[in-house]
Parts: sequence; structure tokens; C-alpha cells
Amino acid sequence: MKKRLFIYLTLFAVIFACSDDFTDVPAIGALSDQTLQNEQGVDLLLIGAYSTLDGRNQNTTDDWFGTGDNWWFDALTDDAHKGSTDGDQPDLFLLETYEITSANLYPLGMWYARFAGVNRANAVIDLLDKLVEGGGDDLPAKRAEARFLRGHFNFELQRMFGNVPYISEQNFRDLDFNQPNPGPIWDKIEEDFQYAVDNLPDSQADVGRPNSYTAKAYLAKTILYQGDHARALPIFTDVINNGPYDLISEFADNFRLAGDNSQESLFSIQFLAESGISYNGNLGGTLNFPNALGFCCGFYQPTQDLVNTFQTSGGLPLLDTYNDTDVTNDQTLLSTDPFTPHTGPLDPRLDYTVGRRGIDYNGYGIMPGQDWIRATDADISGPYLPKKNIYQAGETANVGGGVWGQQAAGINYHVIRFADVLLMAAECEVEVGSLEIARGYVNRVRARAAGSTTIEGADATYEIAEYPGPWTVQADAREAVRFERRLELSMEGHRYFDLVRWSGRWSGSPNNYAIDVITEYVANETRTIDNFAPKVGTLSTNNYVMPIPINAIDLSGNILDQNTGY
Repeated sequence: MKKRLFIYLTLFAVIFACSDDFTDVPAIGALSDQTLQNEQGVDLLLIGAYSTLDGRNQNTTDDWFGTGDNWWFDALTDDAHKGSTDGDQPDLFLLETYEITSANLYPLGMWYARFAGVNRANAVIDLLDKLVEGGGDDLPAKRAEARFLRGHFNFELQRMFGNVPYISEQNFRDLDFNQPNPGPIWDKIEEDFQYAVDNLPDSQADVGRPNSYTAKAYLAKTILYQGDHARALPIFTDVINNGPYDLISEFADNFRLAGDNSQESLFSIQFLAESGISYNGNLGGTLNFPNALGFCCGFYQPTQDLVNTFQTSGGLPLLDTYNDTDVTNDQTLLSTDPFTPHTGPLDPRLDYTVGRRGIDYNGYGIMPGQDWIRATDADISGPYLPKKNIYQAGETANVGGGVWGQQAAGINYHVIRFADVLLMAAECEVEVGSLEIARGYVNRVRARAAGSTTIEGADATYEIAEYPGPWTVQADAREAVRFERRLELSMEGHRYFDLVRWSGRWSGSPNNYAIDVITEYVANETRTIDNFAPKVGTLSTNNYVMPIPINAIDLSGNILDQNTGY
């Protein structure tokens, strides 16, 4: 079966600790220690750890706060508006407009969900320690999976919150969860991924489990975030040259069932939606379906700024001038008003990323415009709809529901896919001066986009080409690689974290890159949404990390320190 590792996730749950400490997330059920004291028990606990990848937890009332696909972070960037009306989900509106406080429920949801994952991974490691102490086998591959998962959850916490406590397996065993947060924990994350590299097999029988190349990619990504391009590069190169991965032929299949666990997927959250009420579908994305065709709820709308990036000239991006003109939009029009679609050349990835008027919407027919947009002109959400996270019309059998009628798609979310690896490697090549190798990686991604099938019947002019050589100027190459990441990976939850690391937040060389990007974005977006700038506050360097939730600080007995500026 396609996702056999995860089909029974909701049948197994364990209680890992009984404390009220800030990192403790209670589970749904319980299994006795005696039941778990064997290899099968280790695997049951591992399944419980995998199950937290989706971000669901019992400490917040809504699944989307801690969502595993990180979609709402895009609303802090130039890629996406929160969507819907300004007044729906007010905490998310405050994030989009940079009025961020430690009481906001969205960072709190991320904190609870990621620490739930840390705790469950620690439970596996602790059980393995007990088995060894009792004369049993160490099962290093299972330990490696647990340490990989702990590395993943701590990586997420580190890049979201900046200064986080490190909870070890010994802390878990001692129920000593109240640890301070004196600074970054990159070294601990690297240790977990390195152990996974050394002890995971090169391939796995079950889909969804990481292999050694998955761990290598994550280790290199961790090093890249710290700005050490020279150290990350050979690890990325090993994954590219020796790993079992490649780009799939169709760009859009990455966001369809056809791309689940394909050769492009290094590590994915395994979703599976059942008929009726679903607990294994992507409940974190339930807000993000268009407010039409019986869907809910109209959130996560792409920006005009993002749409403009897909304009081309001679098949190449308009790196510095993409905002000089806007792709034609219908922000002020009704669906009954005449509308002439944009006639200029566009990168075909636009129409697999953004739903816009006059173009087929994932097989549901031609998008008519404002009739499918929940927001009004008084709101700041714009005229576009998301596409990558929305299931195709022919895939409704793999969609579940919820208690209030929401959708939960069973399409995987790719935490790391091969195109991402190629572009991270290209970034490293630029920084060490190997500009032509970087160009080759970027062109490999662009060639796939050029060869993908365009939307049938689309009234659009698609034009995309590879970069001619040679690349000789490092600054220009750097800009091209960063731009390509946005084109390829937009609306996949990466943009905020890219802007932060390019601003030197983790490398020790701070700059105003993100602030400059967002300042330009706000000015551009206000041409389409005239009340946008008056509602948006100012991004500051403090916003490069989220605040430590006030609930966590209170439950820690003030052991935790708040991040600067909150």
C-alpha cells in the first residue's frame, strides 16, 4: 500500500510524560511499559513520532496553528496574503501585518506541535536505551530514525524561534523538561543528522522513512542555514550525484497524487485521507481551499508581487524589473465585467502555482474571478487563489472531511524535494565561486519547467528558457539562484525562512535583505490593493524569529527568556 507506514497512525498513541511542563504534550491513549519493551514497541513509538509531523496537537483548538507544511509563514512574506476576510483568524492577520506578540496562537501552535515531536522522538531513544540496559539489541537504524526526527523537529524550532531549549533523551527520562534557552542549538541538530547519516540504510522498504541520503540533505541544509556554504556543498553534491533522486518530468505532479513518494521526494509528510471524517489528511491546510465549489475557507492567497515574478523576456526572468508592470488582474472587477487576460510571456509554473481568472483551476473549470474569492475590496487578500495545496478534480476520492465540513487532502507535503536540493547546492556553488556549476543546477530546474505540460486551453503565452553562459559575476548569479528558488518553491512554506537566512540571521553577518524585499513588496502590492500599505506595519529584524509563546514562559516558571523585541 502506498503509505502503509502511516495508515494506522490514529490507532497508536502513547503517553510520554505526566508533567505540566511547557514542552509536554499529552497524547491521546496509552500503552504500558511492558507492551513497549521490544522491537515492536520501538516501532510503535516511532510511528507515534512520525504522526506528529503533521503538526496536530491537543494543546490548541485548531489544527492549522501548528501545521506541518508551514503555510502560514508565507503570509509574512511577499508570496502570500493570509487570505479570506481581514477579520477571520485575527491572529493570522496580525502576523501578516507584522503586529506580532507573544500571545499569538499561531507561534504557540508551532511550539506545542514541534516539541510534541521532540518528546516522541526522545521516547523512542529512551526505550532503546532501556532495551540495551536490559541486554537487548541497540537497533541503531531505529535509533537513527528517531534521531533524524528529533533533528527535524529541533531544526524547525530553531529556525522559527531562534533561541530554544534543548530537550535531550536524559531530560525526557528524568522528566526534566524545564531547560533554559541560552542560544541556538545548531550543534545538537547537526549531531542528530550526522548520526542518521552514519546509521540509516541507503534505501528503506517503507515509504516515508528517511534514508542516509535524506539525512545528508538535511545535514547540509542545517549547515547552509548557518552560512557555511563550503562545508555544506560536498554533502549536497553527494546527494545529487549518488543519491536515488531526480526531477520528475512534470513539475505539477509534485502537487498531485502522481508525485507522492516519487524520485523527487527526499522527505515528505505522509497524508492519507479517508472517506468521512479524516484524521490522517492534511488538517493543517483545511482553511486554504477556495471559497467556491462547496470548499472552505478562502485562505492562503498568492500576492500580485509573486504573480509578477513569473513574467519573462526571451524566456528569462525579469530579475530587477518584474514589478515595473503587473500581470493583468481583476481586483476591482466582477465576474460579469469584461476581462482581458495578460498577453505577455510567462513562466508556465505560474499557472500551476496560482489560480487566476481565465485559467483552468485544477480541473474544476475556468476560474471566473471574484466569484471564487471570499474577501471583498475592503480586505487585503487580492484576486488570486492557491493551487499547489489544492487537490485536483479527479482526486476527490483521496479527500476526507472534518466535523465542521472542512476538507483534508491526502496529498503529501514535500519537506525536501530534489529541486530544492539542486537550488541549495547552486547557492553554495555561487558562494564558493563555482558559478558555472550553479548555472547548470538552475538550468536543470528550468529545463524541467520548460518540458512540463502546460495547462490545456490556457489563454496565455508561456515562454521559458535556460540561462545562457557563462555566469561571470557572483552578485548576478546569486540573484538568479535566489529568484529561481522563489519561482520553483513559492507557496510551499519556504520563502520566510529563505528571506531570514539571506538576511544573515544565522550566519553572524546581518543585513537588511528581508526588510528591503518586504518594503518593495508593500509598495508594489498597494498598486493592486490600494488599502494594503495603510494596514501593514513595518517588518523589523526582531521579526526574523517568532516570539517565545508567553504560555511557554509562564509554564517554565520564567526559566525561558523572551526573544529581543517581544
